[in-house]
Amino acid sequence: MSNPREDDKERVNRKMSAQEYELIQNEDEHGLKRYRKHCMQEMHERLSFGPKFECVHNLESGEAFLEVIEKEHRLTLVVVHIYQHGVKGCEQMNSCLDCLAMEYPTVKFCRIDAEATGAAERFSSEVVPALLVYKAGELLGNFLAVTKLFSEEFFATEVEAFLNEYGLLPEKEFAACADDADEAEDVE
Repeated sequence: MSNPREDDKERVNRKMSAQEYELIQNEDEHGLKRYRKHCMQEMHERLSFGPKFECVHNLESGEAFLEVIEKEHRLTLVVVHIYQHGVKGCEQMNSCLDCLAMEYPTVKFCRIDAEATGAAERFSSEVVPALLVYKAGELLGNFLAVTKLFSEEFFATEVEAFLNEYGLLPEKEFAACADDADEAEDVE
C-alpha cells in the first residue's frame, strides 16, 4: 500500500498532457456557462414579481370575483371581463383575452358571466362586455360596452392597444435571446 504523501508527490510531479489540459479547460468553460445561466435565471425569477398565469380564469360567483380582486398579490394586475351569453362581442372578447393571457403571463385575466356576479341588474346587455382592471384591490379601469369602441370584427391586438392606451398593461416579456439558446444547447 502506498503512502498518501507519496501519492501527493506523484500527482504534483506528474506533467499534465495537452489533452488533459484541454479537457479541464473545456469543463471549466462549460461549468462557467452553466453557472452564469443559473445565476441569470435566479436573478430573473427574483426580479419577476408574482406568479405566472398564462390563461383566462373562469369565475363562478360574486364571491370568487371579490376574492380574486382582494386576495391577489398586490403587484398583480387583474383584468376581469364581465360578459353575457348571446350579447354581441362578448364571445369575441373572450377569445381576445385568451390570446392576451398568453402574451402577458404576469397579468391575471378572468371572466365572469354577469348572472354569476350577483349584480346582474348592473350588468345589463347594454353595458357588456365590460372590462374592469384592478391592482392591489383598487379599480384602475372601468370600461362598459367596450366593444362599441372597436370595429365589428376586432382582434386581440386592438384590445391590447386599447389597454395600453390607458397604461394598463405591463411591458411584454421577451423570449430568450439567441446566445441563451446556444448556451442551452451546450448545457444539455
